[in-house]
Amino acid sequence: MAYNAHKLTRRRFLATSLLAASGSLLWACEGSSTSPTPATQAQAPSQASTPATPAVITGVTLRVVGTGVTLLEPIRVQAEKDLGIKLEYDVKDGPGAQQKAVTQPQAWDLYDQWFNSVKIVWGARVAQPIDVNRLTDWSKLMPLTTEGRLCPDAPVGAGDAPYRLLYVQSDGTLRSNKTDKISMLPLTFNVDSFGYNTEKVKEDDARSWAIFFSNKYAGAIGLYSDPSTGLMDLALAAKAAGLMSFQDIGNMTREEIDKLLALLIDYKRKGQFRAFWNSFDESVNLMAAGEVVVESMWSPAVTALRARGFPVRYASPKEGYRGWHGGIMLNKAASGKVLDACYAYLNWWLSGWAGAVVARQGYYFSIPENVKQYLTPGEWDYWYEGKPAAEDLKDPFGNVVVKRVRFVTEAASRIGYARQVSPSGIPSWTNINIS
Repeated sequence: MAYNAHKLTRRRFLATSLLAASGSLLWACEGSSTSPTPATQAQAPSQASTPATPAVITGVTLRVVGTGVTLLEPIRVQAEKDLGIKLEYDVKDGPGAQQKAVTQPQAWDLYDQWFNSVKIVWGARVAQPIDVNRLTDWSKLMPLTTEGRLCPDAPVGAGDAPYRLLYVQSDGTLRSNKTDKISMLPLTFNVDSFGYNTEKVKEDDARSWAIFFSNKYAGAIGLYSDPSTGLMDLALAAKAAGLMSFQDIGNMTREEIDKLLALLIDYKRKGQFRAFWNSFDESVNLMAAGEVVVESMWSPAVTALRARGFPVRYASPKEGYRGWHGGIMLNKAASGKVLDACYAYLNWWLSGWAGAVVARQGYYFSIPENVKQYLTPGEWDYWYEGKPAAEDLKDPFGNVVVKRVRFVTEAASRIGYARQVSPSGIPSWTNINIS
């Protein structure tokens, strides 16, 4: 995870940085006002389109352990159809997936998780390097993923940004020095904040992470239990509320961690926090049941609630977001036909169809140009370009989560939530933190 404030407006981030072609990135750096279209893009086909069928590998079952963020049934079904293999998805919460990866390496072939877990899984010596020479579209990955920045002079966020842990060195360590071997294949990424019930929470209160310590919502705040992620939400909140300061919030000292935990224990005893959630479904249910009105949330959870018609928005905190990057690691024991099937699955992911599926829940992909061909023009314009919805938009399971905008007075938010607008009219999606 990365938590360093990286000044970047939402408009520049959405409308430029997520186009992977070098010309698009130049445009992003130079601040052109017209978004280019990658030369490789043609008329966008419908959602039903699938990748060109790769070489079929039969008689192989791949076991994938991970979370519900990307281990989605539509993806599993399509991958089996296109690759000719059988996929067994073992869906767990974040800590549970990480624990199984480390303690039961004999039970999985691919580990689908987040970069903040790479140090632990790689350090346990249960994964093998991924050879980028076997990845057909490796050269297309955007520099935000492989180099940690959009432009040569852009700052790099703190924390475990992927490029810091991406490249396997000759001595087996993970560094930013480029090699042909990587620890995890970067695929999806996004920035997270918190969700809030618009009927119970004032919009002004939801403009800062400090809301987690607000007396107004004591006893109705939900937290994510994963210490590598949920704790960072609370660190951002404590800093925003003026309760703590950090030398480097992406790499806290032991003394800072102790002080933060003491603060949290004190607030917990006073009844500030209602509940902790472990899985995606739990976060949705806590909000839907009215047990919490503010909680750490992921974009798909907010999307799922909106599909039910629940009055929820994703906050745009003035202090910035907590960024994350996800991908897939390869089991050390994979060999022969299983290893070939693993690489086929990785290449299938890179081809873009699966990236289009996760786009429909508000996530971005490391090769945007590959995703575009599997989204309708309206989907691309909304999810990637930040434009108003020109059509009803559905989630990965076919539920309408964004209604078509008939009358537009200002640009719509990235996933249909009411956004804040600064006096200058520029969206206040700033301080992007990308891991």
